[in-house]
Amino acid sequence: MRAACHPSFTVTQRGRNSDPSNPRTREYNTGRVPAIQFDAVTYVQPSGARIFDNFTLGVEAGEVVALVGRSGAGKTTLLRLVNRLALPQAGRVLVDGRDTREWDPIRLRRSIGYVIQDVGLFPHMTVAANIGVVPRLEGWDPARIRARTAELLELVGLSSETHAGRWPDELSGGQRQRVGVARALAADPGVLLMDEPFGALDPITRTELQREFRHIQSRLKKTVIIVTHDMLEALSLAHRVAVLDQGTLTAFDAPDRIAASSDPRIRQLLDAVTLQAQRSD
Repeated sequence: MRAACHPSFTVTQRGRNSDPSNPRTREYNTGRVPAIQFDAVTYVQPSGARIFDNFTLGVEAGEVVALVGRSGAGKTTLLRLVNRLALPQAGRVLVDGRDTREWDPIRLRRSIGYVIQDVGLFPHMTVAANIGVVPRLEGWDPARIRARTAELLELVGLSSETHAGRWPDELSGGQRQRVGVARALAADPGVLLMDEPFGALDPITRTELQREFRHIQSRLKKTVIIVTHDMLEALSLAHRVAVLDQGTLTAFDAPDRIAASSDPRIRQLLDAVTLQAQRSD
């Protein structure tokens, strides 16, 4: 069933009458410990700017949560709190039920995959070497690394035979981003943090990679937090969308309910997409 929630938005229905067997439609009041949890978090930057005050949000295992909001709302700061690049002054950030303060920082970061806008491939390493960075650090056998690299290249739509020996500067933007996704998945992390992963790509390549992400996620069912300024991307990729406004959680709900919201702060984000679409016509 489709629900028209806004003149420019058609979102697959994920409400209470949706198929409960479909992980993209299930309700998230499970009573289980979230895979990632922000528990009454207060965070103040070294400059003294207060970003969050008593912020609470939970991400279930296997769920994709999109963080949206204007620049400076705190989206990327939440990712930094998850991987312990920042620590809260009050409250807790828990990964797999464990306070990030209790994690060994290196062990925590190696258990998380990262996909960022500019990819960050090492230019002096081949595609295969880039993908194998974390497995090598973890002491994997070279044969295992080669097999995993070939598996992941095929998963992201690149031929291992053709691409494994290439250098990053020999790849297109879309190919580099695919390699970035493969590298993030190399050590089979339970959590993926994605910061504007498709933002620098042309619209056609961006759409292709969004489609491939949905396919990969349907197979691997990772716990994903994705930061994006693109509301359409958030509505199409996420199980739930968290709308941030100056460090406050304005809404946290299924995409169809976000698209139907009358909250002026959310409507402003939705209307901006409508305006962009009209200008491109």
